[in-house]
Amino acid sequence: MKRRDFLKNSLAASAFVSLSCAATAQEHASQKAPAQEYYELRAYRLKSAATEPMLDEFLSKAALPALNRLGIKPVGVFGEIQPKDPPTVFVLIPYANPAQYAGAVHHVAADPEYQKAGAAYLETPKSKPVYDRIDSWFMLAFAGMPRIVLPAYSKQGKPRIFEMRTYESYSESKALKKVAMFNNGEIDAMHEVGLAPIFYGQALTGPNLPHLTYMTSAENEEAHKKHWDAFGKHPKWDQLKNDPQYADTVSKITKWFLTPKPCSQI
Repeated sequence: MKRRDFLKNSLAASAFVSLSCAATAQEHASQKAPAQEYYELRAYRLKSAATEPMLDEFLSKAALPALNRLGIKPVGVFGEIQPKDPPTVFVLIPYANPAQYAGAVHHVAADPEYQKAGAAYLETPKSKPVYDRIDSWFMLAFAGMPRIVLPAYSKQGKPRIFEMRTYESYSESKALKKVAMFNNGEIDAMHEVGLAPIFYGQALTGPNLPHLTYMTSAENEEAHKKHWDAFGKHPKWDQLKNDPQYADTVSKITKWFLTPKPCSQI
């Protein structure tokens, strides 16, 4: 073999090995790190408390079954423990990727079973609207908890309560720092004290950006308060909250105490 051909073949082989190694490393990395889900969080601002039963029936008999037929689950449906007048109903929908989110709108609307089961809601007259508006946020799951996690009492449909929190930040960089703070130990500390987180999401679109939203849970309000008290004393939380890099990451906190609707899958 000529020296020129030998060098050419050697370089090609080396390049192939390098690419193969890189591909293998990437494959292993993808196997170790589950893909981050995406979430749509909807807030149905009802016209009045009298329209809530119609929304409940639509969600339970039309919307959730249609989403489930597309492989989209679990879907959470929540009302406030102390509802305002008019009340708000929250719906949490997980998606594998943005394409599934975009496609679901078309597929659900074209689903004949959905159209039939949801007819009363979908065809309600202008004079009797069910809601005033629907707010919607599209979120990316945190790397530290890339998928929805259901505690045993949710899986078994036992009594349970949820607290959902939104942390707003005054700048995009500070919002990302707060996400990093969760990923670098805050999520782990919450698990360790029994706060039973359900999801964490960085808001990509929707009102009041930049912010993140997350949800914790418990079997009852007393247990939830006990878990939060333990979190406040956790050494990892004490370390994180005093770390200068995470200073001023949150400018406003909004809390909702929620109970699952009968149709909720969370």
